[in-house]
Amino acid sequence: MTSHSRPRELRSCGVPNFSSLPLSPALLQALEGLAYTEMTPVQAQSLPTMLAGRDLIAQAPTGSGKTVAFGLGLLQRLDPALLRVQALVLCPTRELADQVAKEIRRLATAIPNLKVLILTGGVSLAPQLASLRKDSHVIVGTPGRVQEMLRKKVLHLAGVRTLVLDEADRMLDMGFEEPIREIVGKTPARRQSLLFSATYPEEIRAIGRSVLRDPVEVTVAGETEQPAIEQVFFEVELARKPAALAALLQEYRPESTVVFCNTRRDADDVVDALAKFGFSALALHGDIDQRDRDEVLVRFANRSCSVLVASDVAARGLDIKDLGAVVNYELPPDPDIYLHRIGRTGRAGRSGLALSLCTPREMPRAHALEKLHGTPLRWAQPTVLAGKSQNVLQAAMVTLRIDAGRSEKMRPGDILGALTGDAGLPADAVGKIDVFATRSYVAIRRQEADKALARLRAGKIKGRKVRVVRI
Repeated sequence: MTSHSRPRELRSCGVPNFSSLPLSPALLQALEGLAYTEMTPVQAQSLPTMLAGRDLIAQAPTGSGKTVAFGLGLLQRLDPALLRVQALVLCPTRELADQVAKEIRRLATAIPNLKVLILTGGVSLAPQLASLRKDSHVIVGTPGRVQEMLRKKVLHLAGVRTLVLDEADRMLDMGFEEPIREIVGKTPARRQSLLFSATYPEEIRAIGRSVLRDPVEVTVAGETEQPAIEQVFFEVELARKPAALAALLQEYRPESTVVFCNTRRDADDVVDALAKFGFSALALHGDIDQRDRDEVLVRFANRSCSVLVASDVAARGLDIKDLGAVVNYELPPDPDIYLHRIGRTGRAGRSGLALSLCTPREMPRAHALEKLHGTPLRWAQPTVLAGKSQNVLQAAMVTLRIDAGRSEKMRPGDILGALTGDAGLPADAVGKIDVFATRSYVAIRRQEADKALARLRAGKIKGRKVRVVRI
């Protein structure tokens, strides 16, 4: 790859199926169980290259299916009988690492005893050190924590066959270039390297030249960043932004909304301001500890919180289907970031909604977007709430936290059985169930939440009493 090269777009005819690929029977079985049949563009363009053992650099946005692509690629090259680290995936954030690890585990369901370990910062070292003593096949982690484990000489990468740099642009934005280079230096020279990035600045080209060997290059950005999204901009004075945001939420009434802020402090301030108008919202940013972050993500994903106020970095890895709306509380300084934000709504052929509040000082950013779009932006007159809203759309679900998890061998089926059995709830009143190491979470239809809580507290799960609280 030369310094002036750009990823070239490789196109295929028709919509190919996964069954056309030389994948192992175990992976084809997992894909069938997940109802994955037709490949997305990034999968169709990159998987033949990966399966041929070539290095790859792919420009692909969030939501394009790249995790399934590189997950299949690295699993195909694994030897399950060889218990050592054979694949390493580096991600910019804990949330994205968790999401990637979950997808790889789903793809590996038909591979016996395959072990995937997550190594991320913000959580205690002790459990991760203990897990490292039992060798894993796949490591998914953030650069800082992986570097730390290497320096402690408890992580060994001499057996790595596949290295993946996921969302490489964001990792460089966060200052991870030095840790990445140190980590890459600990892997074998004859590994396969796969680099995925939503944008393709010079910094990505430079790290690509040093990490990858004669890579095949693909891009799907032009095909995947044109969903049917209604985009509306509102010029509003800074002091009136909270009231304008509350008015938009009341007017459009999306069932789920991500409000993007440029700083952590602004995210907290917006949550506090929305509360004064009667809206329940949760903040997601880097200053929140891991357990609280997990709960925030669980509650938003299971529809028991309808408004999430997030920074860009914290929202990486957020996997929410049918997101009703994205709100830019502030326009980002980079037009590419705007496209990534609004691309979280309007996925899979569905229409989406993107609303942007813009102060007079932010107008140059709006003009940059207009230049990027090549068409005039659509502006509307904002309204503002004068006081507490009497028409807030409540979340459809309520989350119950159960103080027992995988360490007590708790399974989703145990919780569902307790709710629909002894507790007497109809099955359609129970939503998403998430089981973590020491805690579990279940979404209950709001009208049934009090009954479910009372019945679970009075009864047992797996034959024993457990503490249950509403959050």
